[in-house]
Amino acid sequence: EVDHPLAVPECLLDAAVEKRLMSEVPLGTFCSGGLDSTLVTAIAAKHLETFHTFSTGMPGAPDLESAQRAAEFLGTTHHIREFTEDEVLAHLPRVLWHLESFDTALVRSAVPTYFVSELAKKHVTVVLTGEGADELYAGYRYLGNLPGDALHPELVRITQALHNLNLQRTDRMTMAHGLEGRVPYLDWAHVAFALGLPTEWKIHGADRVEKWLLRRASEGLLPRDLFSRKKQKFAEGTGSADVIRREAE
Repeated sequence: EVDHPLAVPECLLDAAVEKRLMSEVPLGTFCSGGLDSTLVTAIAAKHLETFHTFSTGMPGAPDLESAQRAAEFLGTTHHIREFTEDEVLAHLPRVLWHLESFDTALVRSAVPTYFVSELAKKHVTVVLTGEGADELYAGYRYLGNLPGDALHPELVRITQALHNLNLQRTDRMTMAHGLEGRVPYLDWAHVAFALGLPTEWKIHGADRVEKWLLRRASEGLLPRDLFSRKKQKFAEGTGSADVIRREAE
């Protein structure tokens, strides 16, 4: 039973992030400027005086500007890895070798993850990431079209499948560079809480706002335009979504 539901996600995430800040080696966060990774970064900033953050994208990609604003607001030491279409195609065989998958969506997101991991390893050995939030709080676009009684079973299903999808991509692209990725959203206590929430607290209101409770819990930690930013897939936010598709065609 939750007396103050807006406070609980932040409280549980605070504890989950704090646990994952324990490290004897340099540590940072991936910060794309989207809600999930930026909220992890904002919580980490409550516990650390300064640390490194990392983002990647093609020149002019929306993630780069948002991540830079978040880093300035939170006072982190921010690093950016811009990449070109030629670099995507040149690195694709190596990405596939590490990923061991030809899943289309996974490959598209693996390429920028490979680049940002390569950048991060130059400065840190451990990074915190935002994986799991979309699955637990209904962040994907197609979920907004599901009827209420179908939403919770689908969230359970995609959370259970994470080890073959986004966690596989994150683990293999970070470890390709000897980098350890940690995932605070998938702390057991937080997963248990999030999967026990009413679905109307996740996709909320007539506008069908996704990750509603997580957004509300972020108020005060982040500028409004960052915590209210609409979901973009990683390959879209970094600008590389169409590169591989065009090459395949």
